[in-house]
Amino acid sequence: MLAAKLLKRAREQSGLSLRELGRLAGTSHATLLAYESGKKIPTVGTLERIIAAAGFALELSLNRRIRGSAEYHRGEELLDALELAANFPSRHPRQMPYPIFSKSAG
Repeated sequence: MLAAKLLKRAREQSGLSLRELGRLAGTSHATLLAYESGKKIPTVGTLERIIAAAGFALELSLNRRIRGSAEYHRGEELLDALELAANFPSRHPRQMPYPIFSKSAG
């Protein structure tokens, strides 16, 4: 679905219709619609060609992931925990700022 979102966003930001982008990219508007809807998946070369026809450059990169969690990475979980911990005071006062309500009579 990443390719579908990229293609649609590139086309919309370029202000081109499906027919215009298809003509510039050398493909049909029906094929572009299938790519944008996720019904067909373009090859990397085709994706790059269509993105270029829309006036953009496709840049790919690798980012290491922790195995298992696709939605919520452990690194993000750690950052959230550290941010939460930063909101707590690091030093506590020696005496509580509240009055003692009663002492037990003994």
